[in-house]
Amino acid sequence: MNAAASNLKFDVLTDGRLANLADWNEGVAHELAARDGLQLNDDHWEVIKAMREYYQSYNVSPVKKLLKRSLKQRTGTDRFDDERLAELFPGGVLVQGSKIAGIPIPMLDVELERTTYAGKAAPSKTHFTDSFDFEGETFRVTQLGNLLDLHRWNKHVAYFMAEREGIKLNDDHWEVLNFLRQFYFEYGITPMVRILMQHMAEELGSERASKEHLYQLFPKGPSRQGSRIAGLPEPQGCIDTDD
Repeated sequence: MNAAASNLKFDVLTDGRLANLADWNEGVAHELAARDGLQLNDDHWEVIKAMREYYQSYNVSPVKKLLKRSLKQRTGTDRFDDERLAELFPGGVLVQGSKIAGIPIPMLDVELERTTYAGKAAPSKTHFTDSFDFEGETFRVTQLGNLLDLHRWNKHVAYFMAEREGIKLNDDHWEVLNFLRQFYFEYGITPMVRILMQHMAEELGSERASKEHLYQLFPKGPSRQGSRIAGLPEPQGCIDTDD
């Protein structure tokens, strides 16, 4: 990789990120890295390419665990561990690395909107909004119907929430719900539908992860509707359809 030319023209925000992500190229990456005192080597570029490919595939930036998974798949090794990523990007691979790669900083689920819905539910809504009562207790939810207190979820609550949305849970539903919960507790985010389908296909086969199968189970979106019933936060990024 050649160093960036000194006459590159691009605008940056106050935190050093590109104002227009379309301005990114390898020269811009070198320049952004140089401003942080970094000289990009092959390992830097391996990370940058993994981050950009992930973003281009899903329209959302990868969190660290998913980035490490992608790097392992790309390289066939575990050498890009936390220590190595910290060596390459002392300012943090999610912040500094994303900036140099010309992609948004990933939004963690703890940063997602958690306010309750103050208005009335639209007529087409079937999921709970604001709150609901179950077995003598009140459960608060976001405007999209996701539990605010995730630790209060259990299978009985799931059956109750699903029934509200016209779904009678069976083994196929639970396969998806359990997969969503496994993914969340491993990676710290709820996957949008494209990520869900890819990971399910790798572990369970393409038939179990097909769009037709998943939307038959969760007509309002296997990721969005599924996350509600699974007791998880809303998915981040470009997700799936909902009313």
